Amino acid sequence: MPRYIFNRLWQSALTLVLASIVVFVGVRAIPGDPALAMAGEEADPATVAATRERLGLDKSILVQYFSFLGNLFRGDLGNSLRTGAPVTDLIGATLPVTLWLATYAIVIAVIVGVLAGVIAERFRGRWPEWIANIFAIVGLSVPNFWLGILAIMYLSVILGWFPASGYVPVLDNPITGLYYLTLPAIILGISLAAVIMRQTRASMIESMGSDYVRTARAKGLGRFRILFRYGLRNSLIVVMTIVGLQLGGLISGAVVTERIFGLPGFGKLTLDAVFTRDYPVIQAVVLVVTLAYILINLAVDVLYSVINPRIRVGGRK
Repeated sequence: MPRYIFNRLWQSALTLVLASIVVFVGVRAIPGDPALAMAGEEADPATVAATRERLGLDKSILVQYFSFLGNLFRGDLGNSLRTGAPVTDLIGATLPVTLWLATYAIVIAVIVGVLAGVIAERFRGRWPEWIANIFAIVGLSVPNFWLGILAIMYLSVILGWFPASGYVPVLDNPITGLYYLTLPAIILGISLAAVIMRQTRASMIESMGSDYVRTARAKGLGRFRILFRYGLRNSLIVVMTIVGLQLGGLISGAVVTERIFGLPGFGKLTLDAVFTRDYPVIQAVVLVVTLAYILINLAVDVLYSVINPRIRVGGRK
């Protein structure tokens, strides 16, 4: 285990370096000049040139990259070109909002998806399975932004069950904070719940037809004990894989949901940075999302052996 984790860590460091190169070159391929955007469209060439020199954009891209890499190793992500605030402060203020939203959405998706998948397997060919399949089709096919607009219109404006927008820090007021995040988390987690439902159902069908389940039935074990102890436990590996892959995607993909519900999260920071060509913020956002993917997938690999002791990380059994 320690050797496996060490190998994954140096591979992760290499991945981060490669990601930094891609994002550094990529953001500079975005059309437009950030110096011109900061100086103003009516600024004279001398002012634009002075702004470009102040931002360090007058240097070669290689010099700019090594300067960025050196600052990165010191934990300095630079300052925003738009506001002048340290990028670490901006991320520290917005990332917790998205993490709370993504975690809440994951919890809702896992509970709903696993429960629907178990019901669909348990009642195959009957109306509960049809309802679960309809839910999965709707969750996979209907865009989140459309569901979010409908939810605000009916659940917030007409019925008044949830606030239409706003955010309260969860750590300051847990009940009110989660209340404000409930509707966005449901909308964000619907598509993930649909995926989990379909995969759980398929994995449960395979598990319930295996030899060890037939042996358990021959021993006289109860139906629900077999269902949850043998069928569901083995299906959780599939669920864990989906959650690990999707959590990083939720962090980066919550842009639309945060925009619809007016949440001051990571997505809003990303959009504002792209629109204003704020290079340091864009670079930091991509690196944070890349690091999230790496750490989450490492955690999922380790948790495999916890869910199923027959699985050992590093390819050994």
